[in-house]
Amino acid sequence: MVLIIFSINIVYVTFFTVRMIMTLKGFRYMAALVSMVEVVIYIVGLGLVLDNLDQIQNLVAYAIGYGSGVVIGSKIEEKMALGYITVNVISNDESDYLPRQLREKGYGVTDWDANGRDGGRQAMQILTPRKMELKLYKTIQEIDPKAFIIAYEPKTIHGGFWVKQVKRGRLFK
Repeated sequence: MVLIIFSINIVYVTFFTVRMIMTLKGFRYMAALVSMVEVVIYIVGLGLVLDNLDQIQNLVAYAIGYGSGVVIGSKIEEKMALGYITVNVISNDESDYLPRQLREKGYGVTDWDANGRDGGRQAMQILTPRKMELKLYKTIQEIDPKAFIIAYEPKTIHGGFWVKQVKRGRLFK
């Protein structure tokens, strides 16, 4: 019984975590489908615990399964890599070499001249699918190992040539 409760709760909370992240990233309909499976698993698991409430090991299994489900759900979402990432890069190299190289690889790059404490810099803003995030970091570091990189997830994206290319499936091929 302990193993069943533990397993059911891992599955339930994994679905719950993935559903929550999908909802936050705007995948409402997929999240609704996941939630239908999630609620059935939840009711079965909770029913087993409530039927055997007098046994402390069932509560412990429920709690450990819950925590494990959060970790597993987060790992699954990380692999799914839903959405986009915006990366700001500041390079000591003032030439357009880095932005040009990134554009040739399919990234949407907006660049401008900037000033830092020690002089001129090249600043860039790069939008990419999260699935390409690590590849982008590697590419930047290969071209400019001293580049300063900050990344964040944009809430809304509208317009621009790059968004049209993504919708047509023409990037990174």
